[in-house]
Amino acid sequence: MSRNPYVREVPRTTWYMRNRRYIRYMLREVTCVFIGLYAASLTVGLVRLAQGPGEWAVYVNGISSPSGLLFSLLALGFACYHSISWFNVTPKAMRIPRGDDFVPGPAIISAHYIIWGVVSLVFLLMMGVL
Repeated sequence: MSRNPYVREVPRTTWYMRNRRYIRYMLREVTCVFIGLYAASLTVGLVRLAQGPGEWAVYVNGISSPSGLLFSLLALGFACYHSISWFNVTPKAMRIPRGDDFVPGPAIISAHYIIWGVVSLVFLLMMGVL
């Protein structure tokens, strides 16, 4: 046995740039930052709502500004990318037995998309958009 085993050099900040799968993985991981910031923004909105109409109006003006709308659209885009990427890897994490076999992966993915669409449609109907 060698006293000095071979240790492959891995760049500390750009290791994920070598492979497209790693880039997609890192992009999916970065999406959680924007989703977390959006959740924090909604929490601030609840606090402002509890503080009264004046504070609520300031919050609504802030999220209605061009930068607030841009952030909301960016967060929505990242949330969609995050959901789609996780739906596509679900069959690897969730193996559903059916007799001696397992439910096929495309059926699991399709079920997730159908449920996502139905829930979105229900929310749009409840909000009066449709």
